[in-house]
Amino acid sequence: MSEGEYKILDTKGRFAQAVKDGRSINDVSWSQGRILLSNRRIIVASNEGKRTIPLSKIEGLGGRHDPNQNIAAVSSYLSLKVDNDVMLVSASDHEEFQTAVYEAVLDQKIAQAKHPAVAGGVVQDTEWQKARLKVEDDAIAAALKSGEFVRLDLDDISGVETDQRTVNGEKKVVIQVSHVEGDTSVQTHLTGPKRICMFLKSFLAEGERRSQTNADLSEADKEVLMALYSGVSPFEIPAFIGKDVDTVEEIFERLVELDIVDEVRVRREVTLNSRGRNIASEAMNDQ
Repeated sequence: MSEGEYKILDTKGRFAQAVKDGRSINDVSWSQGRILLSNRRIIVASNEGKRTIPLSKIEGLGGRHDPNQNIAAVSSYLSLKVDNDVMLVSASDHEEFQTAVYEAVLDQKIAQAKHPAVAGGVVQDTEWQKARLKVEDDAIAAALKSGEFVRLDLDDISGVETDQRTVNGEKKVVIQVSHVEGDTSVQTHLTGPKRICMFLKSFLAEGERRSQTNADLSEADKEVLMALYSGVSPFEIPAFIGKDVDTVEEIFERLVELDIVDEVRVRREVTLNSRGRNIASEAMNDQ
Protein backbone atom coordinates (compact mmCIF):
# COMPACT_ATOMS: atom_id res chain seq x y z
CA MET A 1 0.00 0.00 0.00
CA SER A 2 1.09 3.56 -0.64
CA GLU A 3 2.18 5.98 2.07
CA GLY A 4 -0.72 7.09 4.25
CA GLU A 5 -2.92 4.21 3.08
CA TYR A 6 -4.20 1.66 5.57
CA LYS A 7 -6.43 -1.43 5.43
CA ILE A 8 -9.96 -1.15 6.83
CA LEU A 9 -11.46 -4.51 5.84
CA ASP A 10 -10.25 -7.74 4.23
CA THR A 11 -13.03 -10.20 3.47
CA LYS A 12 -14.45 -12.65 0.95
CA GLY A 13 -17.43 -12.21 -1.33
CA ARG A 14 -18.72 -11.91 -4.86
CA PHE A 15 -18.50 -9.16 -7.44
CA ALA A 16 -19.61 -8.47 -10.99
CA GLN A 17 -19.62 -5.72 -13.59
CA ALA A 18 -23.21 -4.83 -14.50
CA VAL A 19 -22.59 -1.81 -16.74
CA LYS A 20 -19.60 -1.18 -19.01
CA ASP A 21 -19.07 2.08 -20.90
CA GLY A 22 -22.66 3.06 -20.16
CA ARG A 23 -24.21 -0.17 -21.50
CA SER A 24 -25.85 -2.83 -19.34
CA ILE A 25 -24.33 -6.30 -19.54
CA ASN A 26 -27.08 -8.91 -19.86
CA ASP A 27 -25.07 -12.08 -19.17
CA VAL A 28 -23.61 -10.88 -15.88
CA SER A 29 -22.28 -13.57 -13.57
CA TRP A 30 -20.67 -13.38 -10.15
CA SER A 31 -16.97 -13.94 -9.56
CA GLN A 32 -15.92 -15.33 -6.18
CA GLY A 33 -12.88 -13.91 -4.48
CA ARG A 34 -11.31 -11.50 -2.04
CA ILE A 35 -12.48 -7.96 -1.26
CA LEU A 36 -9.96 -5.56 0.23
CA LEU A 37 -10.99 -2.10 1.42
CA SER A 38 -8.52 0.61 2.38
CA ASN A 39 -9.00 4.29 3.11
CA ARG A 40 -8.25 4.95 -0.57
CA ARG A 41 -9.58 2.10 -2.68
CA ILE A 42 -11.50 -1.15 -3.05
CA ILE A 43 -9.66 -4.10 -4.59
CA VAL A 44 -11.61 -7.14 -5.81
CA ALA A 45 -9.52 -10.16 -6.78
CA SER A 46 -10.42 -13.60 -8.16
CA ASN A 47 -8.78 -16.29 -10.27
CA GLU A 48 -9.70 -14.18 -13.30
CA GLY A 49 -7.63 -11.23 -12.12
CA LYS A 50 -8.16 -8.16 -9.97
CA ARG A 51 -9.69 -4.72 -10.28
CA THR A 52 -8.94 -1.60 -8.28
CA ILE A 53 -11.69 0.94 -7.60
CA PRO A 54 -10.34 4.23 -6.18
CA LEU A 55 -12.79 5.63 -3.63
CA SER A 56 -12.21 9.07 -5.17
CA LYS A 57 -13.67 7.79 -8.47
CA ILE A 58 -16.95 6.48 -7.02
CA GLU A 59 -19.71 8.82 -8.25
CA GLY A 60 -22.68 6.93 -6.89
CA LEU A 61 -23.41 4.35 -4.23
CA GLY A 62 -26.65 2.43 -4.51
CA GLY A 63 -28.55 -0.75 -3.84
CA ARG A 64 -30.33 -3.00 -6.32
CA HIS A 65 -29.27 -3.24 -9.96
CA ASP A 66 -30.57 -6.58 -11.25
CA PRO A 67 -29.76 -7.15 -14.94
CA ASN A 68 -30.66 -10.85 -14.70
CA GLN A 69 -31.95 -13.53 -12.33
CA ASN A 70 -28.43 -14.61 -11.44
CA ILE A 71 -27.79 -11.19 -9.89
CA ALA A 72 -31.33 -10.75 -8.48
CA ALA A 73 -30.95 -13.98 -6.49
CA VAL A 74 -28.34 -12.33 -4.24
CA SER A 75 -30.09 -10.57 -1.38
CA SER A 76 -27.57 -7.81 -0.57
CA TYR A 77 -24.87 -5.99 -2.48
CA LEU A 78 -23.57 -2.49 -3.18
CA SER A 79 -23.72 -0.87 -6.62
CA LEU A 80 -20.67 1.30 -7.25
CA LYS A 81 -20.85 3.78 -10.14
CA VAL A 82 -17.41 4.62 -11.52
CA ASP A 83 -17.37 6.80 -14.65
CA ASN A 84 -19.64 4.91 -17.09
CA ASP A 85 -19.32 1.57 -15.31
CA VAL A 86 -21.29 -0.05 -12.49
CA MET A 87 -19.64 -2.66 -10.27
CA LEU A 88 -21.65 -4.87 -7.91
CA VAL A 89 -19.94 -6.02 -4.72
CA SER A 90 -21.50 -8.54 -2.32
CA ALA A 91 -19.35 -9.14 0.75
CA SER A 92 -19.80 -12.12 3.08
CA ASP A 93 -21.05 -9.65 5.71
CA HIS A 94 -22.91 -7.00 3.71
CA GLU A 95 -23.71 -4.68 6.61
CA GLU A 96 -20.11 -4.70 7.83
CA PHE A 97 -18.78 -3.95 4.34
CA GLN A 98 -21.32 -1.22 3.64
CA THR A 99 -20.57 0.55 6.93
CA ALA A 100 -16.83 0.21 6.29
CA VAL A 101 -17.15 1.89 2.88
CA TYR A 102 -18.97 4.85 4.43
CA GLU A 103 -16.36 4.94 7.18
CA ALA A 104 -13.56 5.03 4.60
CA VAL A 105 -15.09 8.03 2.85
CA LEU A 106 -16.72 10.00 5.68
CA ASP A 107 -14.96 9.22 8.95
CA GLN A 108 -13.18 12.25 10.44
CA LYS A 109 -14.06 14.40 7.43
CA ILE A 110 -15.03 18.04 8.01
CA ALA A 111 -18.47 19.22 6.92
CA GLN A 112 -20.67 22.12 7.98
CA ALA A 113 -23.80 21.75 10.07
CA LYS A 114 -26.70 23.88 11.19
CA HIS A 115 -28.36 22.27 14.20
CA PRO A 116 -31.15 22.56 14.84
CA ALA A 117 -32.13 24.42 11.68
CA VAL A 118 -35.80 23.78 12.50
CA ALA A 119 -37.27 22.65 15.84
CA GLY A 120 -40.94 21.85 16.41
CA GLY A 121 -41.76 23.35 13.01
CA VAL A 122 -40.13 26.69 13.88
CA VAL A 123 -37.10 27.91 11.93
CA GLN A 124 -34.19 28.55 14.30
CA ASP A 125 -31.66 31.37 14.15
CA THR A 126 -28.75 28.92 14.12
CA GLU A 127 -25.35 29.58 12.57
CA TRP A 128 -23.45 27.22 10.32
CA GLN A 129 -20.42 25.71 12.01
CA LYS A 130 -17.74 23.14 11.27
CA ALA A 131 -18.56 19.54 12.12
CA ARG A 132 -16.24 16.53 12.28
CA LEU A 133 -18.06 13.41 11.08
CA LYS A 134 -18.01 9.95 12.64
CA VAL A 135 -19.64 6.88 11.08
CA GLU A 136 -21.35 4.43 13.43
CA ASP A 137 -23.24 1.22 12.61
CA ASP A 138 -26.63 2.93 12.45
CA ALA A 139 -25.85 6.61 12.76
CA ILE A 140 -23.79 9.57 11.63
CA ALA A 141 -22.36 11.53 14.52
CA ALA A 142 -21.07 15.09 14.20
CA ALA A 143 -18.85 16.89 16.68
CA LEU A 144 -19.59 20.60 16.23
CA LYS A 145 -17.02 23.35 16.71
CA SER A 146 -19.14 24.70 19.60
CA GLY A 147 -18.53 21.46 21.49
CA GLU A 148 -22.04 20.12 20.88
CA PHE A 149 -22.37 16.50 19.75
CA VAL A 150 -25.14 15.63 17.27
CA ARG A 151 -26.12 12.03 16.52
CA LEU A 152 -28.32 11.28 13.51
CA ASP A 153 -29.65 7.82 14.28
CA LEU A 154 -31.14 6.10 11.22
CA ASP A 155 -34.18 4.95 13.23
CA ASP A 156 -34.96 8.59 14.13
CA ILE A 157 -34.96 9.90 10.55
CA SER A 158 -38.24 10.56 8.75
CA GLY A 159 -37.01 12.41 5.67
CA VAL A 160 -33.89 13.42 3.74
CA GLU A 161 -34.06 16.16 1.12
CA THR A 162 -31.51 18.27 -0.74
CA ASP A 163 -31.65 21.89 -1.77
CA GLN A 164 -29.37 24.54 -3.21
CA ARG A 165 -28.59 27.17 -0.58
CA THR A 166 -26.12 29.99 -0.11
CA VAL A 167 -23.79 29.03 2.74
CA ASN A 168 -21.21 31.58 3.83
CA GLY A 169 -21.50 33.32 0.47
CA GLU A 170 -21.23 30.14 -1.64
CA LYS A 171 -23.93 28.16 -3.48
CA LYS A 172 -23.90 24.67 -2.02
CA VAL A 173 -25.96 21.49 -1.89
CA VAL A 174 -27.59 21.32 1.55
CA ILE A 175 -28.91 18.04 2.97
CA GLN A 176 -32.00 18.61 5.13
CA VAL A 177 -32.44 15.76 7.61
CA SER A 178 -35.78 15.54 9.43
CA HIS A 179 -35.49 13.49 12.61
CA VAL A 180 -36.59 13.20 16.24
CA GLU A 181 -34.46 14.50 19.07
CA GLY A 182 -35.93 13.49 22.39
CA ASP A 183 -39.63 14.28 21.96
CA THR A 184 -39.09 17.08 19.42
CA SER A 185 -39.17 16.88 15.62
CA VAL A 186 -36.16 18.78 14.29
CA GLN A 187 -34.22 19.38 11.10
CA THR A 188 -30.45 19.29 10.90
CA HIS A 189 -28.83 20.77 7.80
CA LEU A 190 -25.50 19.49 6.49
CA THR A 191 -23.27 20.59 3.64
CA GLY A 192 -19.72 20.14 2.42
CA PRO A 193 -17.80 19.04 -0.67
CA LYS A 194 -20.00 17.51 -3.38
CA ARG A 195 -18.66 13.98 -2.87
CA ILE A 196 -19.08 14.10 0.91
CA CYS A 197 -22.68 15.24 0.44
CA MET A 198 -23.35 12.38 -1.98
CA PHE A 199 -22.16 9.75 0.50
CA LEU A 200 -23.88 11.46 3.44
CA LYS A 201 -27.21 11.54 1.63
CA SER A 202 -26.86 7.89 0.60
CA PHE A 203 -26.15 6.82 4.19
CA LEU A 204 -28.93 8.90 5.75
CA ALA A 205 -31.49 7.85 3.11
CA GLU A 206 -31.52 4.41 4.72
CA GLY A 207 -33.23 6.05 7.70
CA GLU A 208 -35.87 7.54 5.41
CA ARG A 209 -36.45 4.10 3.88
CA ARG A 210 -36.95 2.55 7.32
CA SER A 211 -39.52 5.19 8.27
CA GLN A 212 -41.65 4.26 5.26
CA THR A 213 -43.03 1.40 7.38
CA ASN A 214 -45.58 4.08 8.25
CA ALA A 215 -47.31 3.37 4.94
CA ASP A 216 -48.04 -0.21 6.08
CA LEU A 217 -49.82 0.81 9.28
CA SER A 218 -53.60 0.62 9.62
CA GLU A 219 -55.68 3.44 11.07
CA ALA A 220 -56.06 1.42 14.28
CA ASP A 221 -52.26 1.04 14.48
CA LYS A 222 -51.88 4.82 14.13
CA GLU A 223 -54.55 5.45 16.79
CA VAL A 224 -52.57 3.35 19.26
CA LEU A 225 -49.33 5.13 18.38
CA MET A 226 -50.92 8.57 18.79
CA ALA A 227 -52.42 7.54 22.13
CA LEU A 228 -49.02 6.38 23.39
CA TYR A 229 -47.43 9.57 22.04
CA SER A 230 -50.01 11.62 23.97
CA GLY A 231 -49.08 9.90 27.22
CA VAL A 232 -51.97 7.44 27.52
CA SER A 233 -51.04 4.34 29.55
CA PRO A 234 -50.99 1.08 27.52
CA PHE A 235 -53.56 -0.35 29.95
CA GLU A 236 -55.95 2.55 29.25
CA ILE A 237 -55.68 2.42 25.46
CA PRO A 238 -58.59 -0.03 24.79
CA ALA A 239 -61.06 2.34 26.49
CA PHE A 240 -59.32 5.43 25.03
CA ILE A 241 -59.67 4.33 21.39
CA GLY A 242 -62.89 2.31 21.85
CA LYS A 243 -61.52 -1.14 20.99
CA ASP A 244 -61.51 -4.38 22.97
CA VAL A 245 -58.44 -5.56 24.86
CA ASP A 246 -57.70 -8.50 22.51
CA THR A 247 -57.65 -6.20 19.47
CA VAL A 248 -55.26 -3.79 21.17
CA GLU A 249 -53.05 -6.72 22.28
CA GLU A 250 -52.82 -7.82 18.62
CA ILE A 251 -51.86 -4.27 17.61
CA PHE A 252 -49.16 -4.22 20.30
CA GLU A 253 -47.81 -7.53 18.96
CA ARG A 254 -47.64 -6.12 15.42
CA LEU A 255 -45.94 -2.90 16.52
CA VAL A 256 -43.35 -4.84 18.53
CA GLU A 257 -42.60 -6.99 15.44
CA LEU A 258 -42.22 -3.83 13.32
CA ASP A 259 -39.75 -2.44 15.91
CA ILE A 260 -41.93 0.61 16.53
CA VAL A 261 -42.53 -0.01 20.24
CA ASP A 262 -40.45 -1.76 22.88
CA GLU A 263 -42.03 -4.31 25.19
CA VAL A 264 -41.56 -3.30 28.83
CA ARG A 265 -42.87 -6.43 30.54
CA VAL A 266 -44.82 -9.54 29.69
CA ARG A 267 -48.12 -8.09 30.84
CA ARG A 268 -48.08 -6.25 27.52
CA GLU A 269 -46.90 -2.90 28.67
CA VAL A 270 -45.11 -1.10 25.87
CA THR A 271 -43.35 2.20 25.41
CA LEU A 272 -42.68 4.16 22.24
CA ASN A 273 -39.11 4.01 21.00
CA SER A 274 -37.53 6.76 18.88
CA ARG A 275 -38.84 5.29 15.65
CA GLY A 276 -42.34 5.02 17.05
CA ARG A 277 -42.27 8.64 18.29
CA ASN A 278 -41.22 9.71 14.83
CA ILE A 279 -44.09 7.86 13.12
CA ALA A 280 -46.66 8.95 15.72
CA SER A 281 -45.60 12.59 15.34
CA GLU A 282 -46.09 12.37 11.58
CA ALA A 283 -49.49 10.67 12.00
CA MET A 284 -50.67 13.45 14.32
CA ASN A 285 -49.51 16.08 11.86
CA ASP A 286 -51.63 14.40 9.17
CA GLN A 287 -54.82 14.68 11.24
